[in-house]
Amino acid sequence: MSADGHSGAVPLPVAIQRYFEVALYLLLLTGFGTLASTGSLDLGTVLLVGAALFFRGYLLTARRTLLIPERWTTFLTLIYVAFYLADYFLISGAFVTTTVHLVLFVMVVRLFSARRDRDYYFLSVIAFLMVLAAAVLTVDSVFLLAFAAFMLMAVVTFILMEMRRASTQATVQAKASTDALAYRHMAFSIARTAPALVVFILIGAAAIFFLLPRVSTGYLSAYAPGGEITSGFSDSVQLGRIGQIQQSSAVVMHIAISGDQRGAFDLKWRGVALSHFDGKTWSNLHTKFAVPRSVDGSFALRDPEPGPVQFERVRPIRYRVLMEPIGANVFFLAATPRVLEGNYRVVAMDRGGAVFDLDPYHPVGQYQASSIIPLPTATELRQGGPDIPLQILWNNLQLPHLDPRIGQLAQKITASATNNYDRAAAIENYLRTRYGYTLELPRTVPADPVAHFLFVRHEGHCEYFASAMAVMLRSLGIPARVVNGFRTGEFNDLTSEYVVRASNAHAWVETFFPGYGWVSFDPTPAGLPPPQTRWSRAMLYFDAMASFWREWIVNYDVGHQVALGRSASLKSREFIDRVREWERRNYEALLARARQAQATISESPTRWTIGALLATGLILLAANVRRIVRAIQRQRIAAHPDRAPQLGAAIWYSRMVRLAARRGWRKSPGQTPQEFLESIQDLAVREQLARFTRHYEHARFGDSAEDASCLPELYEEISKNR
Repeated sequence: MSADGHSGAVPLPVAIQRYFEVALYLLLLTGFGTLASTGSLDLGTVLLVGAALFFRGYLLTARRTLLIPERWTTFLTLIYVAFYLADYFLISGAFVTTTVHLVLFVMVVRLFSARRDRDYYFLSVIAFLMVLAAAVLTVDSVFLLAFAAFMLMAVVTFILMEMRRASTQATVQAKASTDALAYRHMAFSIARTAPALVVFILIGAAAIFFLLPRVSTGYLSAYAPGGEITSGFSDSVQLGRIGQIQQSSAVVMHIAISGDQRGAFDLKWRGVALSHFDGKTWSNLHTKFAVPRSVDGSFALRDPEPGPVQFERVRPIRYRVLMEPIGANVFFLAATPRVLEGNYRVVAMDRGGAVFDLDPYHPVGQYQASSIIPLPTATELRQGGPDIPLQILWNNLQLPHLDPRIGQLAQKITASATNNYDRAAAIENYLRTRYGYTLELPRTVPADPVAHFLFVRHEGHCEYFASAMAVMLRSLGIPARVVNGFRTGEFNDLTSEYVVRASNAHAWVETFFPGYGWVSFDPTPAGLPPPQTRWSRAMLYFDAMASFWREWIVNYDVGHQVALGRSASLKSREFIDRVREWERRNYEALLARARQAQATISESPTRWTIGALLATGLILLAANVRRIVRAIQRQRIAAHPDRAPQLGAAIWYSRMVRLAARRGWRKSPGQTPQEFLESIQDLAVREQLARFTRHYEHARFGDSAEDASCLPELYEEISKNR
């Protein structure tokens, strides 16, 4: 029994409060879901916070209330201050992760202790902070869908928040309703209005986003550490690191080669060349030197090693790379890069040919480059050239103390070779055909990993193959080094881009040939390509969408705005040119048709005039068909007002008012029927109109068929009165 004495009546403020609590809960749930979808939260945090949110959802469904006493919230907050320090120094070790844990803890505590308006406002702010954190931690296109869901719930929540505030401050309260349909109608109205508002918000935001001048670009999360991928492409890489990277299928970069629409290239994308080996770790000891920036903003990359490259056949290529935020400061480039373009202020190279980004404000994201792919022949490399420079020998023949069997094996493999090219090719072929490929890493690192690979395990991944070849070549006095980078990945024919994943990480060998420079050898056995399935094809569509998202949303900058403006201008000019060309081609034909029509009309003017009148009549009839149908319906109802008393009464009352106006008794729009009667001075006329009005009101508001049937007769009596 409610306070107003009606059983089952629900006051409007109570109903709005229920809807508001559900909407706020869904807002928090979508905010946390957006944050969890980034993959940056640890499993324990996801499970604990998720359990708390689902328990809160159960309480809302069961319409039960569970509030933590305020003294408990203070006590829990003090405890978490101590835990925050332990989380920062001992558990998470990162300020962002620790702060996210703090925000989630405050959300859970406030979720079960919200009593006042400021608590609800605070929860709304926390939901927004979770989405903001997700925007920093991810660049995935899935974020757009999650953000749209969050915006929808935010619009619904703030609509109900305003309705809740207005209902609590209203001086006149609405009556309680026992009709559940009334409240469902309110919910459906909000459900229809909120998506429309979200669509308008997104359209307005898109217009602002694409038109507002851009002042910066790049991934925010690119400043965060990139884990295994970052450490796998640094100046010091331990054996096994590339193998750990290869166990992930995460996308690392997209590469588009100009003019390549079918995936015709199979290139390697160089990262860092490693020349120093201590038996377990390859290092890059070369010093970096800055590359001067040209007037047009590009960087000319010169050959870091002495000696000209004299290949007779080379293939120039130009390509664009879109990097994921992996945290590495290395530009991955095709062999023999010549020009690098991008929004970077400081670029450096080393003598190994690696190119680095030293601009802390513009991490490696998107860049364009040009390379010259050498196409040497075996004959050219066998002929050799002048002596190897001392600097090359000094930097690329170093060896630690290794198992003597390695050198003996190299001598055995190359016993029949007479030049360095044949020696390198023999070792490459020997490793490819005699050893197996596996990503299963040894549980413990042996004292001599290369010897263990060659004489005990007989299988490994690319690092072991490349290290074994480089060590054997050096034992023969041939300069060699290990290069890490990526193989060309899967080609997406939807975007004409190569999708390079972490599983495409690779290590290979470069050997120096006098007069020609460094030449690549790959002793790792070639693996089978993954089978093409419908699912893999569907993933290409998803990758195309994600690529568009990163290209035109995440990396949208001034360059994209200029390109978009040029494209729009070019399309507009092309459209205008096509229209003009169409007019030029069809002008004579249109003119001939017009002359023929004029001659035909002149020959039979009567027939064409009648046809034109009939056509005009049909057009007018079609334009007024609804009005005609409505008039016919009104006439039928006026003839039998008892079939629809309310509408019939309204029709006859309107006729009576028009009749009275013609007799001089005009009714103003603001007058009620009774006020109109009082304005008539003639008592006889007033009596007739009063009887008509009584029957009208009974039929109009009482749905009386008997009173409605009397209206035509009363109207006739009034019309006969002069």
